[in-house]
Amino acid sequence: MTQPGSSLSQGNTGVSRPSTTTIRRGRPVSQSTAPRLLIMGPQGSGKGTQAARLAEHLGMPAISTGDLFRANILLFTEFGVQAQSYINRGELVPDYVTNAMLRDRLLKEDVKGGFVLDGYPRTAGQVRDLDDMVAEFGWTLNGVIYLRVDTEAVTERMEHRAIVQGRSDDTPELIAKRLRIYAEQTAPLVDEYRERGLLVEVDAMGDVPEITNRVLAGIGLNWLANTV
Repeated sequence: MTQPGSSLSQGNTGVSRPSTTTIRRGRPVSQSTAPRLLIMGPQGSGKGTQAARLAEHLGMPAISTGDLFRANILLFTEFGVQAQSYINRGELVPDYVTNAMLRDRLLKEDVKGGFVLDGYPRTAGQVRDLDDMVAEFGWTLNGVIYLRVDTEAVTERMEHRAIVQGRSDDTPELIAKRLRIYAEQTAPLVDEYRERGLLVEVDAMGDVPEITNRVLAGIGLNWLANTV
C-alpha cells in the first residue's frame, strides 16, 4: 500500500519506479525507536556534511567509514596499514578490513540510541554483511538516504577539497577512478534499497541547510525540517 506523501508504491508484484520529484521518500522514520540510517552517494556528494548535520539534530553519532579508516591509519593498526595502501591506489578497501572496523564501532555504547552510517555499504557483499550485523544486534534499518548530484559538480567539489585540505587521494586521476568504481559497484545498491522500500532520494545540489531540510522531509521528520 502506498504511504501518504510517498512517491514509492508497493503492490503484489513489487515496488514501482519512483516519480521524478526532488525528494523520493521511503518509510517514515519512527520517532519512538532509535533511528538507524544509511546515507549514500558518490564521493563529493556531501555525505559527510549531511550525515553530521542529521546526526546532530537527532542526537546520535554519525559513523563514517572514512573516519574509521583515518583513525586506524593514524594509530598504525594492522587494518589501518592495509586500508592506506588501497586508498593510495584509489581502490575500495576490502570488505574484511572495513567490516572489522565497523563492527567494533557499532558495539560502542553511544550507538544504542541510533546512528547515521556514512560510506557503507559500498558493494553487494557489504549489503549482506550489514544485514547480518543488523540482525545479530536485533536492529532494523529505518531509511537509506541517497544524495543525487551531477557528476561534473562532484568532480569540481573533490578537486577543490584536494586543494584546501591537501589530500593526496584527490588527484584528478584518482577522482575519476573512484567515481568509475562507484558507478560499477555502489550505484546498483540504490536499486536494492529502493526495492526494500527504504530509499529516500534527495537532490543534493544547493545550499547545505536547504539540502538538510530535504533530507529531513524525505525521511518523514517534517517536525525538524526548516529549523536547520
